[in-house]
Amino acid sequence: MSIKAHALIIDDDSGNNRVLAELLEREGVSSTIIQNPGDLETVVDNLTECNIVFLDLEMPERDGYEVFEILAADSRFQSVPIVACTVHTNEAAQVRRTGLDGFIGKPLDPQRFPGQLERLLNGEQVWDIR
Repeated sequence: MSIKAHALIIDDDSGNNRVLAELLEREGVSSTIIQNPGDLETVVDNLTECNIVFLDLEMPERDGYEVFEILAADSRFQSVPIVACTVHTNEAAQVRRTGLDGFIGKPLDPQRFPGQLERLLNGEQVWDIR
């Protein structure tokens, strides 16, 4: 696919961050990682481009729902898809009600991910619980 885009990954697990960043890189998408949700405002203030956000739901300090509320209130993210990327597939209904743009269950499937990414960057929602 090889698209020029930049993703923001917000997840406290370094292994998950590495896997997602690698999958994005294969598709030509660069990424910025926030491993500590407490760093959100500082990183976002210095971010020059963001086309998609991948957000874990369960993190220390701030959970994904709180992070989503902060991003959703920021005008820079009004047209940026924010996608839950989590092992907690039982939360898909709550994620949808909260207003996120999609849900991708972990572990990520390297075969399916390119298509999921393309649909999300084209403005479609993806609800892939598996």
